[in-house]
Amino acid sequence: MGLNVSSFEFTLLTILGCGLVTWLSRVLPFILLKKMTLSKLLVEYLSFVPIVIMSALWVSNLFVQHLGHFPSVDWNNLWASIPTVIAAILTKNLLLIVLVGIVSLAIVQLVLYTG
Repeated sequence: MGLNVSSFEFTLLTILGCGLVTWLSRVLPFILLKKMTLSKLLVEYLSFVPIVIMSALWVSNLFVQHLGHFPSVDWNNLWASIPTVIAAILTKNLLLIVLVGIVSLAIVQLVLYTG
């Protein structure tokens, strides 16, 4: 005896369930850590996590993988990275860094593809 659920209901329940799990995975740590005090060493260690994630994303987008060969440089991303890294060093403002990166990549693509 199984549940007689239509395809729409199944899809809706799946979306709601995934949304709930996603929401809980983002909110639950804040709720749990609100009542706890983390050690200074752990807080210092966790402060490097955003830097590591951004570096991994940057390096993975800087190269194009070719199976069986060495990766090649994605020149558009490399040229757009230069002003973005400078903005990161000078401002340390994530919103400004993202905006400089987006605008830089747009300018690089505009110059290289409409010349």
